[in-house]
Amino acid sequence: MKIRTLRLRMMLLFCTVVGVLLAASYLAFWGLLAHAVHTQLNRQLLETARPIIADMVSEPNAKDINRLDLPGEFFELLDQDGRLLQQSKNLAAPMNLKGLNLGDPGSTFGRAALDNGETVRVALIPFQQGSEKRIFAVAIPTFGTNRVLDNFGGVALLLFPLSLLVTAGISALYVGRSLVPIKQLTRHAALMAKRVTNRQGFWTPLPVAAPHDELGRLAQTFNHLLKSVDSAVLQLRQFVTDASHELRTPLAVLHGETELLLSKPRSAEEYRQTLCVFDEEFKKLTRIVEGLFTLSMADAGQLHLVREPLYINEVLEEACCLAASRARAKNISIVRDLHEELACTGDEAFLHELFLIFLDNAIKYSPDGTCIRVTLEIQEGTIQARFQDQGIGISPEHRPFIFDRFYRAAPLNSGEAQSGGLGLAIAQAIAIAQGGTIECDSTAGVGSTFTVNLPVREPHEAVPESLPKQKLILR
Repeated sequence: MKIRTLRLRMMLLFCTVVGVLLAASYLAFWGLLAHAVHTQLNRQLLETARPIIADMVSEPNAKDINRLDLPGEFFELLDQDGRLLQQSKNLAAPMNLKGLNLGDPGSTFGRAALDNGETVRVALIPFQQGSEKRIFAVAIPTFGTNRVLDNFGGVALLLFPLSLLVTAGISALYVGRSLVPIKQLTRHAALMAKRVTNRQGFWTPLPVAAPHDELGRLAQTFNHLLKSVDSAVLQLRQFVTDASHELRTPLAVLHGETELLLSKPRSAEEYRQTLCVFDEEFKKLTRIVEGLFTLSMADAGQLHLVREPLYINEVLEEACCLAASRARAKNISIVRDLHEELACTGDEAFLHELFLIFLDNAIKYSPDGTCIRVTLEIQEGTIQARFQDQGIGISPEHRPFIFDRFYRAAPLNSGEAQSGGLGLAIAQAIAIAQGGTIECDSTAGVGSTFTVNLPVREPHEAVPESLPKQKLILR
């Protein structure tokens, strides 16, 4: 059956690894202990045999082995063919040496059995007695050593399951505590998934218990991801809202004019007038769509500008010339101080539209017969293009929102609606893309001054053109 929980899988893996390591450790320790015990027994056998062999070599005809009767020690003297020559008194019958190599020139160690079935540790030591080759067999019981090994094996068999149980408990506690941040992340993410339709945004920071470990870095990564997703969702909603809000009026006009035109036969002049209305509304739709597209590109960080050397005073002068006809229609004069040549790098099309936005707004909201002043200067390494009008001005409570899309505020002493539209929002997006800022200083009933601050760049710093220009149509 497939194990579904990560906690149980980690516990089983941890216990399996620890169980294998414990089993290998116990077996290795048991093997080392058995080897140490046998080595110690072999050393004891050699030390016991050494003086006895020395006596037999010095007195070949003596029958000392037959007189030996030491408790816990057994002796035999064999010829080179393995025939018994002498044995100690405590041996009722010869030792069973089957399986041992009697012809080995060196000392041989192994196990032997007595006539009563007792197992002993035996050493076969060849030596020269006069002209004859002899084998001396010395043995000691292994009952005590076997008991030590058996006791160790019993303790190991007892400790092994206990160790696994302790390991399982520790792993359950540790894994459970380690997975608490993941459970919190899951619970928090599920909550945000339910709030994804919230118009105010669904994102709130995930809890970060330890910012420097792997889970903390995972939570921070998810925070960045969710923040970006939330921003993208809000931008998409804002774009749809802006588009539907602004497209509704021209479409309603077109629909009404179409119904009126089709209600009965019309003259050629009436058709021409209706087509003129259609043309104006289509132009509005075109400007709105292009403006929304530009803002959507800016929101996505894809508003790429072409960097090319230019004289910004020439760009501003050209914008003033284009706005002059609309200013003359209201008997407004555009006074400009653009005598100083200022070389920089930037996107000429975007800068041109940026300046036109402020000129158009100044003309739109200035009374007839007033003056608009346009100046250009460098202060503290920043190019400042300033547009000063004598219009209706902006109240302090509305000033923080003038760059919001479609923001509308009732102007002072006027029943009409003052529409910020998309112009100032696009102007701010262009200025930010150029690396600049926009400042506004306005007094209601006196006028407004907009200052565009752009960074100074020498012409040789211009980068090659990498993307085609986007021409904005904002009138």
